[in-house]
Amino acid sequence: MKPNYVVVALVLVTFFMVSFFTNILGPIFPQLISSFNIGLTLAGLFPFAFFIAYGVMSIPAGLLVQRFGEKRVMLGAFVLAGSGALLFAVAPVFLVAMLALFLIGTAMAMLQVAINPLLRRSGGSAHFAVFSVLAQLLFGAAASLSPWVYVTLATHIQASPADFSLIPTAMPWLSMYWLFALLSVVMLIWISLVRLQAVERSDEERLSVTACMVYFRDPVVVRFFFAIVAYVALEQGIANSISVFLQTYHQIEPDQSAQVISHFWMMLTLGCVLGLLLLKLLDAKLVLMLFCLGATMSLVVALLGTAQSALLAFPLSGFFLSVMWSVLFSLALNSVPSGHGTVSGVLCTGIVGGALASPLIGILTQLSGSLQLACFVLLVPLGYIAWIAWWAKPIVKNHTIKTFWTKKALSTEQQEVTSQ
Repeated sequence: MKPNYVVVALVLVTFFMVSFFTNILGPIFPQLISSFNIGLTLAGLFPFAFFIAYGVMSIPAGLLVQRFGEKRVMLGAFVLAGSGALLFAVAPVFLVAMLALFLIGTAMAMLQVAINPLLRRSGGSAHFAVFSVLAQLLFGAAASLSPWVYVTLATHIQASPADFSLIPTAMPWLSMYWLFALLSVVMLIWISLVRLQAVERSDEERLSVTACMVYFRDPVVVRFFFAIVAYVALEQGIANSISVFLQTYHQIEPDQSAQVISHFWMMLTLGCVLGLLLLKLLDAKLVLMLFCLGATMSLVVALLGTAQSALLAFPLSGFFLSVMWSVLFSLALNSVPSGHGTVSGVLCTGIVGGALASPLIGILTQLSGSLQLACFVLLVPLGYIAWIAWWAKPIVKNHTIKTFWTKKALSTEQQEVTSQ
């Protein structure tokens, strides 16, 4: 089928929007604590409200896509996202904020489920790998851009508060949620104007509640499910702790720490390039283990080192996280003989891990009196991922250059034997 580049562009921009909406919590985390006059424990409930939606909605969203199609689900998702953002912007009260973030998180879960099969259909299966990498690059670019946009808007609001009468001077971060509401309207108009064909799914690709429950009892799938939980908890735990940690231990202002978070996401994106190269040279399990080691060293240096060390080590930890999601996902799918569509739905539910790290760090900080000590809990999910790298026994291994030459040599030998 000929690629539909109009739909491909829409899907790629949607990937950008999902990341732009999702990854703003890290840069504004210190301002949330200040604006609501709460501690780190209660502040951890903000990412909890957002990411718990993934656990609740990932599988139901897949069923909605199968029932109503991608277009209706995407329209519904941006209605929810715009409503949640507008609700947060006009009523910045703690309980309302929790509801608003849950609505936005639900919308992002719906979009994640809808756009992946749509990208494969509109771009063509032969080009799916290329477009998937491009989507990941845009996802990372949006995560890097959102802190910069926030700092720029906050600076303008503080310089000219009269021009932004709807935004309280003490809450410049609300400007991002006004922006999210506006972007949601733009996306609603764009999606409404684009003609989307229904995606045809094979039995292998279709989700069902019964099948999901079966795989939730499969020990191999369950271990990889917790690996996804661990990865997202690790990623969001680091991203959401950077600003508060730098402010607490190195007296670095939130505007500067927002740049560090931007660099964290940028390095996470750039690390994918090296990861792609290494996966052509080495076994995926070895690559995952090496990157776990690098992430451990970077995180320890960031938590124990000087201010200058932390400014470098936090982004570097993002670099080493870069390949973990894709390697864990591929190892999981390559470790089961069938039901890959259902297993993907089960694994995506593991994004709920993003809800766990920040509240846990807040509770441990309150109990120990030390944010530095509490952040060391992030080594636990990192250790679990390293264990998965050692334990995994995929049925199909990643195709390396060595594999290619081995197969070519065997093929040549078989041809010679046949000719004899």
